[in-house]
Amino acid sequence: MRLRAFPYPISRFLTTSPVGCAGSFASMPSHLHLAASDGDLDGERLPITVVLADDHSMLRRSLRRLLDVEDSVIVVDEAMDLRSAIEHVRRSLPRVLVLDLDMPNGSTIEAIKQLRAQLPATEIVVLTTEESAFAAEQLLTTGAIAVVFKDRAEAELLEAVQRAARGEEFVSPRVADGLEVLRRAADGGVLSPREIEILRLIALGYTSVEIAAKLHLSRRTVETHRARIFQKLELRTRAELVRFALDRHLIGG
Repeated sequence: MRLRAFPYPISRFLTTSPVGCAGSFASMPSHLHLAASDGDLDGERLPITVVLADDHSMLRRSLRRLLDVEDSVIVVDEAMDLRSAIEHVRRSLPRVLVLDLDMPNGSTIEAIKQLRAQLPATEIVVLTTEESAFAAEQLLTTGAIAVVFKDRAEAELLEAVQRAARGEEFVSPRVADGLEVLRRAADGGVLSPREIEILRLIALGYTSVEIAAKLHLSRRTVETHRARIFQKLELRTRAELVRFALDRHLIGG
């Protein structure tokens, strides 16, 4: 890895990290921190600072190795649960938080909402095993800027972090088509958001009665939506509907 001189004495910025990292940018002035992704200091481009949060230590080490090979990225803190992740972000003020969706000690969704409200300069990249455009859209709507599937982290995490630091959305190409379907629906596409929700549940094997209970609808309303979905998509069987949902990553394969 090519080493590059940092434009200021590193001792100005480092503090002791409670998880055994080399240090954090806890005492870096906030205006320098916000510039870490795309700003310049005395003509030198500053690195993208990252807090890495995953409860599996082996995976966390692997993810860190992926990021450490890039000179423009510095992992300034690591966390093994949601509580410590939030604490590290508040202290280190990273440009990007890489956050596992399934973390102990709280709700990841609520943590994303809280951090986006309190620290909007920190962008959030979510790691997940749920390969679904619907799940990705929910995370993006909640406040994440990027969604990376864990089995694609080696190929996609660095790009997701770099794009997040620039304020650009990133989702895996695997669910891009499904995400487009969802967003077209929200903008008046072929299927309404409610119909897409019901389509997903049908594809996942829910009966009309179960869907009605889950969505607080009447069975008749669900069956009306079901009939319209098949008509609009020109489908004849549930197997065709499942294939439609799988091809567009509206459900996991």
